[in-house]
Amino acid sequence: MAQLIQIPASRLSRKQDDEQLPKRIEIETALRRLAPGIPPHEFGAVIDHALDSRGLRAASPEAAAWLSLVAYVRHVLTEYDELLEQGYDVDSARHFVAADIDATLKGWGVRRSLSPDE
Repeated sequence: MAQLIQIPASRLSRKQDDEQLPKRIEIETALRRLAPGIPPHEFGAVIDHALDSRGLRAASPEAAAWLSLVAYVRHVLTEYDELLEQGYDVDSARHFVAADIDATLKGWGVRRSLSPDE
C-alpha cells in the first residue's frame, strides 16, 4: 500500500498568500478542466503541492496542474516509493506504476495519458 505523503501547510505570510491567490485560482481552474472527477481532498492536496513546489513556480497553470497531479498520484496512490526503496531505479519504478497512474487519472476524467518521460 502506498504511503500517504503529508502536504505541508502553507508557509507563506499573509502578504504572500494574497499575492499567490491569482496563481492558485489559475491552477485550480486548470486542474478542474484537466481532472473534472478528482475527489475534493485530492484536489486540495494537488493544488497545495503545485503551489509549494519550487520547481513549478515558473510553470504555466496548466503545466503546474498536470505535473503536480501526476506526481501526487505516483507518490500517494501507487507503490512507486516502495519500489524505489526496494532498489528499483526511477525509470523501472515509473514503468511499473504507469498503468496504475493512467487508471486513476482516467477514473478522474483525465483524457491525457502519461508520456514515456513522465
